[in-house]
Formats: sequence, structure tokens, C-alpha cells
Amino acid sequence: MAKPVLTLDEIRSHVERCCKCPLCEGRTHVVFGDGSAVARVMIVGEAPGKNEDLQGKPFVGAAGKYLDELLAIAGLAREDVFIANVLKCRPPGNRNPQVDEINACADFLREQTRAIMPEYIVTLGNFSTKFILKTERGITSLRGQLHQTGKFKVFPVFHPAAALYDSSKKVVLEDDFAMLGELLKKPREQ
Repeated sequence: MAKPVLTLDEIRSHVERCCKCPLCEGRTHVVFGDGSAVARVMIVGEAPGKNEDLQGKPFVGAAGKYLDELLAIAGLAREDVFIANVLKCRPPGNRNPQVDEINACADFLREQTRAIMPEYIVTLGNFSTKFILKTERGITSLRGQLHQTGKFKVFPVFHPAAALYDSSKKVVLEDDFAMLGELLKKPREQ
């Protein structure tokens, strides 16, 4: 028998009660995700930062403002997409996610993806790209190319924060989002 598809509200309820890893002890808020429940594009980042933990929403700091600009290049707005992270709680000091933390949160992201059923998953940076594509290859060799995993088209790009620290990535990111916009001009495959 097929596993039932949960609604985003049902998944959120599970996430808010989660204590599968020690990150729950330090969180201010769970950062479940935000956006359209019927989005054609799902954006997947790494983990919440300080601002996201305080507000309970993904990508609300400087990287989030830049993500909004990148979405506009693709002809999208926040309300058109669903934005989530691999982790739903902030790692202390914004350190990299650990394997046990990723494993603890993995089912939540899978359930979110099943509920939304996006055509495209845009992975931001190494952690989400490696997780979604089940690869050890880095973002630099994978970015800007369309990959297929299961039913989903995966489009890895640099994390917007990377462009804030390394301006050479800004042109590449903007070109990648322009390419995403071109891909979205094609009719959705059923």
C-alpha cells in the first residue's frame, strides 16, 4: 500500500514537535518553510541562520534579499515558489549540518516535496545539492545544469550567501537564475 501524502500543515505539526536531534534544544523557532503549496519550483537551502531562527521563516536575512532578486531574474516571486531547508533547526554558530542532523530531518523534506510535487527543485549550495542528488560531487561541478532524480528536475546553483562573500559568484548565480527562467517558459510536463 502506498504511503499517504501528508498536507503541509500535517508535516509542519510533526516538525514542530520534533526532538530527533539535539538541535531542537537550541532553537527559537522551527523553520518549516514558506511559500506556495502548489509551487512549480521548490527552493532547498542548507539550514536556518540566526535571523531565520528568530523569525521562523527561511531566507529572511541578506542572503534572502538577494534570493528575492535572483527569483525576479527567473520571473518568479517568493509567493510563486516554496522555500525550505534540509535542516529545520539552526545549527549552533551557523556551523555546517552534521550527518545525524541531516538524517533526522530528511523525512520532513521528503514529505514536503511529496506534498508540493514541484517540477523543479533548485538546490542552493553543497549540502542541499549533495543531499537531493545523493552525490559527493561539489556544487561547482554540478551548478547550472539540469539533473533528474526520480520525478524531479534538479537545478543546483551556488548558495546566495556565497555571492555575498565572493562577488565572482554573483554573475554565475544571476546567469543560472536566468537559465531557470528560460526552463520555466516551457510548459509543465504532466
